Amino acid sequence: MDYIYIGDIVNTHGLKGEIRIISEFKFKDTAFAIGRKCYIGKDHKEEVIETYRKHKDFDMVTFKDKKHIDDVIIYKNESLYVNRYDITYDGYLDEDLIGLDVYCEKVHIGHVDSILKTNAHDILVVKNGSKHMIPNVEEFIKKVDLENKVLEINYMKGLLNEN
Repeated sequence: MDYIYIGDIVNTHGLKGEIRIISEFKFKDTAFAIGRKCYIGKDHKEEVIETYRKHKDFDMVTFKDKKHIDDVIIYKNESLYVNRYDITYDGYLDEDLIGLDVYCEKVHIGHVDSILKTNAHDILVVKNGSKHMIPNVEEFIKKVDLENKVLEINYMKGLLNEN
């Protein structure tokens, strides 16, 4: 199974087994679908989503057969995952970009080492001796080729750490 991180369970809500999730996952509509299997914590304990709603900055979920706070309090501070092959989405997941070779005007500048989440947009951290911070927005990303594990960026003066 290929687990995809979708957020963290930060607390319970009320007494009827509802949990609060902080999630920046792009495809929440499919990840939090009613009846969707999800997996909790390092042991990937399987649960089935019974209800889903948004509340302020939180995604609120109840699980099948978990009707009381005592049934879900054990999940507080655990990570939440879904099986990659259970969800449908257009495009690619952030996890797909990690490890891609990055090219700018046919010159290899490194590989995507990690992704920083910011309020404005994600930042791709590209490493190859030096570190480059590339905004993950359409103006900078020219092409993503997952099959060949290549990401091409548009050159803009000041974008790359040039020594």
